[in-house]
Amino acid sequence: MRKVYRIGNQTIEAVKGVSLQINQGEMAVILGHSGSGKTTLVSMIGGLTRPTDGNVYIENVDIWTLNDKRLSLFRNKKIGFVFQTFSLLPSLNVMNNVVMPTIFSNINKRESKEIKSKAIFILNDLGMGDKVRSYPSELSGGEQRRVAIARALINDPDIILADEPTGELDIRTEHKIIEIFQKINEEYKKTIIVVSHSLSWIESAKTVIIMKDGLTYRDISDPVGFLKKV
Repeated sequence: MRKVYRIGNQTIEAVKGVSLQINQGEMAVILGHSGSGKTTLVSMIGGLTRPTDGNVYIENVDIWTLNDKRLSLFRNKKIGFVFQTFSLLPSLNVMNNVVMPTIFSNINKRESKEIKSKAIFILNDLGMGDKVRSYPSELSGGEQRRVAIARALINDPDIILADEPTGELDIRTEHKIIEIFQKINEEYKKTIIVVSHSLSWIESAKTVIIMKDGLTYRDISDPVGFLKKV
């Protein structure tokens, strides 16, 4: 995969010929400094940014051959997103923020009740059961992150894509969020792809991929030292 941005007369190759395979059930972290191309890469994997060249296969489907409507439906069903910004709607309480992705489905009253029961189960599992009626402004950063994770799980996707899910969190909260992702991977049986600059993910991920200057590197024995090299 490649992604080239053209800004006026300037050409920026954000992702340079990356070939990457993540197996079902893996928890993979893509580590890199700011500007390395990792956010662009995960955005292409998730069907949000079209590659300049290359393909993205999920369950043998080349997602970038789908039209906009089919791609949107595929994303909504197969992929849950956790963005660096919490992206919670301030006018909605925790429950309504979590169930928001289901509005794209034609659901009846019975299904709506089942979805809310499912949301309560997930929130309880993430230690947020007592915050169902709270609003984002009433939550800490770590609590807002848990709500965003619950929202990503509500449609029972096969894949969770997380862009800097522990950015701007203190060390203690960061470790708690990492533990939650481990739980989702092991107990919910989800494939997880995290992009981050934080080295705290190294011990938790089954697969560590380093990204530098738009290229990915796998099976690096000393990822910390490799990242420090110019």
